[in-house]
Amino acid sequence: MAVHQAGFRPLLFNEFNNRACETLISSARKTLGVDGLKRTEEKNPQPPKPGQPAPLYPGDVRDLDLSAFQGEVDVLAGGPPCQPFSAGGVAKGDEDKRNMFPAMFKAVQEMRPKVVICENVRGLLRPSFVDYFQYIQNELSLPFEKRDDEVKWQVHNDHLTRILDQLSDDDSDPDHYRVVMVPVNAASYGVPQVRNRVVLVAFRADLGVDVDGFEKYVKTERFSEAALFRSMRDEDGPYWKRHPTVEDHVRDRVRARLPKVIKEDDCQPWRTMRDAIQGYGTDVKLPALPPVDRNRLSEKFDFGEEIGAVGHVGWPGARIYKGHTPNELDRPAKTVKAGVHGVPGGESVMLLDERVRDVSAPGGWTYLHRYMTVRETARVMTFPDEWHGSGPRGEQMRQLGNAVPVALGEFFAKAVSDALAAAGH
Repeated sequence: MAVHQAGFRPLLFNEFNNRACETLISSARKTLGVDGLKRTEEKNPQPPKPGQPAPLYPGDVRDLDLSAFQGEVDVLAGGPPCQPFSAGGVAKGDEDKRNMFPAMFKAVQEMRPKVVICENVRGLLRPSFVDYFQYIQNELSLPFEKRDDEVKWQVHNDHLTRILDQLSDDDSDPDHYRVVMVPVNAASYGVPQVRNRVVLVAFRADLGVDVDGFEKYVKTERFSEAALFRSMRDEDGPYWKRHPTVEDHVRDRVRARLPKVIKEDDCQPWRTMRDAIQGYGTDVKLPALPPVDRNRLSEKFDFGEEIGAVGHVGWPGARIYKGHTPNELDRPAKTVKAGVHGVPGGESVMLLDERVRDVSAPGGWTYLHRYMTVRETARVMTFPDEWHGSGPRGEQMRQLGNAVPVALGEFFAKAVSDALAAAGH
C-alpha cells in the first residue's frame, strides 16, 4: 500500500500466511486502487498489463520463477521475516530456516529491479549479528556474485569485501547496487508509534542516482519528541488546542512529567495515540473514533460503525502487570508486536482518561485501562479505515504487528520515486 501510494503500480504480490492473503484480497480494491488481486498458483507469473489485477502468489517465495519480470520492475519492496533477528525470538539469525534474505537476493537476480526497499527489525544491529548484517548489505551490493551451497557465508563475505574495496565512487556496473542503510524510529517519520527498525534501500549503479543526496534526505529528522514536549508545555499549547476536551487532571499530569529543559529544533511534534484516535495520526485528517464503552466490552460491539470504520470493537480482560506497562494517550504508541496469539500483554493495553479513587495509589487516583481495538491499532500503524483485516481479532493484530506502518513505507517509496525522477527515470 505504501509503495502504491507513492505512485507505483503493483505487478506482483507474494504472501505466505493465508489470512494475510485474505486481507490483501479483501482490502485491495479500496486501499490499492486496483481491480482486486488475482490469486494464482502459477509459479512462473507474468507481469499484468495496465488495468489488469496484479497476481498474488500465496505460498513460499522460493518456489517462484520471476524471470518474466526482468526489465519490468522499478521497485522490489519487501520485508523478509524478522523472527531470526528479533529480540523477541530465538535469534538464530542466518541459521534460522525463516531467514528469507537469500530469497530476496534470488528475486533481485531474476528481476534486476532499479531499486530494492527492504525493512527489518532493529535486532539486525545487535553485536551478535553485526557481521552477518554487513554480509547482507554486501550481497545486496553485489547480488550476481553467487555463493555456492558448500561455501560458508563468512568466506563469501570476504570475497565480496575484496571486490567492494576495489570499486570506485563512480561505479556504474548494472550488476552492482549502491546500498543505503537507515536505522529508523517510525515516530520520527510522522507515525504515532515508537517503532525502531532498519530500512535498506539499494539503487542499481547504472542509474546515475544521487545516492548520497538520497541518504542525507531520508536521514534528516522531521518529527521529534522535543517538539511534542514544546507543544504540550503551556496550558494553551498547540497540542491541547487540538484536543480541547482533555480534562484538566490529565493535562496537569502530562505537563508535570515534561522535562525541565526541552531542546529547540525545527521538527514537527511526534504524533500520539490520542492524535491517531482523534484522526490526526497522519497528514490526512480522519474522523475521530467514537469512544468505547467499558461496560460493553463483552458484547463485541463495533463502536466504529457510525463512521464506517470496521474493527473498533472492545475486548475484555485487559491487565497491567510487571513488564507490560500500558500505552499512554499523550505519547506515541509502543511498538505494535506480532505475538503468537496476537499482540502480547500490555503492548495492546491503553491507559484511559477515566480514573477512580484509590487511597493506595500515588495521588489517590488510579487510571482505568482497556485493550486497544483493532481499528485503533490500525491507526497507529497508519492504515486507512478502509483496511479490513481478515480472521479473528488476534490474527488481525498479528498482521498489523508484522506490517510496515504505511506512512513510513510511503515516505521511503516517495523518496525513491523522487530520486529516480531526478536522475531521468
